[in-house]
Amino acid sequence: QVHVVESGGGLVHPGGSLRLSCAASESDNRIGVMGWYRQAPGKQRDLVAMITRNGATNYADSVKGRFTITRDNNKNTVYLQMNALKPDDTAVYYCTVKHLWTGMDYWGKGTLVTVSS
Repeated sequence: QVHVVESGGGLVHPGGSLRLSCAASESDNRIGVMGWYRQAPGKQRDLVAMITRNGATNYADSVKGRFTITRDNNKNTVYLQMNALKPDDTAVYYCTVKHLWTGMDYWGKGTLVTVSS
């Protein structure tokens, strides 16, 4: 069982920035892709960004140029730097990691990001 814990959510004004963090309990040599999804009220959960062990990244079109995903393999942690935030970015942000050996995906409980004036 891999435990995934997010942190860093909160309330921010439009145009502001937040940095989300996500730590996985498993050692890095067993963690593959790490990523962030988000779910706004009444909407489906959508991909925000993902990063491979080697640092290759993929972003949703809506966040390209504003969000940056990075990971620290030594700390088994993935980050999401969010800049130029908009009210439409308001959502619960979920971290997910894939176990290399089993192929199973593990999810955190989510952290709420609210962008409002």
